[in-house]
Amino acid sequence: MRTSPPLRAIQAFEAFGRLGSVTGAADELGVSPGAVSQQIRKAEEFLGVQLLERRGRMLTLTSWGRLYHSAVSEGFDRIRGAGELLERARTESALTVSCLPSLAGKWLAPQLFDWQAHHLGATVRLIGAEAEARFGDEQLDFRISYGAKNRGYDHYVELFTDWVVPACSPALLERLPLRKPVDILERPLLAIEWAREHRSPPTWSEWAASIGAKYRKTSGEVAFSLSSAAIDAAINGRGFVLAQLSMAKDDITSGRLVVPFNVPLRLPDPYFLAWDRSALQKPHGAELRAWIVSIANRQEAEYSDLPRSEGVGASLGVRRGGPLG
Repeated sequence: MRTSPPLRAIQAFEAFGRLGSVTGAADELGVSPGAVSQQIRKAEEFLGVQLLERRGRMLTLTSWGRLYHSAVSEGFDRIRGAGELLERARTESALTVSCLPSLAGKWLAPQLFDWQAHHLGATVRLIGAEAEARFGDEQLDFRISYGAKNRGYDHYVELFTDWVVPACSPALLERLPLRKPVDILERPLLAIEWAREHRSPPTWSEWAASIGAKYRKTSGEVAFSLSSAAIDAAINGRGFVLAQLSMAKDDITSGRLVVPFNVPLRLPDPYFLAWDRSALQKPHGAELRAWIVSIANRQEAEYSDLPRSEGVGASLGVRRGGPLG
């Protein structure tokens, strides 16, 4: 059983009361004046009261009409406000990307300037955060994270699976020269231990096993929860780090880090990109997603030969083979 007039009848009446004329209501609703009048009569018949009255040549609200309009206009004001809010959100040029901190600082941010140079009207907010995004509850459009965390998202795509290589500063290598890979295990080592919800990157123990050696903590380790912090410590000559290539490539290419031996190990899980579906309806949203996927594809392509003997040296210009220093 209906408890109110048809929505079209209420809409026509609300528009008339707000604009003060049948013609104005008809123009706003995209119908004829006769259709507006007909819908208002339907509302009157349903409610059993007269909503409009004629005073001379003017058509105005009755006392019942003013009372009813005051009530229904609140609801229509909210509907219009909701539409305006949605439109502002849709047309807002800012795109917010939440990303694991180290990947944000060492991989995405340095390349993001290139994307913005070709999208001058776009603003990208890059947030380094360990906590996973909750689309809808937070003002976030994209999330870049790692491993099994993709299960928490409806829309995602894998990006790339990273590799680590033993790296140190040129000064440290000059001070503590190496003759063979196993010698690294006798040098100061920097460890990386991620939060428990992520499967950590390869450890020095795993790297030692990959070269047929046993790892003993003879010189101790300093452990970092952020990969970027461990890489920065290595650049400053504090020790050797199993550096992720996605994050250390620029430092290796520039010579701030060196990789004395080509012994890479693959991370156990890939990184992924997740997104809120509404982000693709925002200006530049689809383009930003496509660009992130494209740079991840390039990253993965650089790794295609890593398990072979030419891998790291071929892609990063690292000296290989005998002792360095």
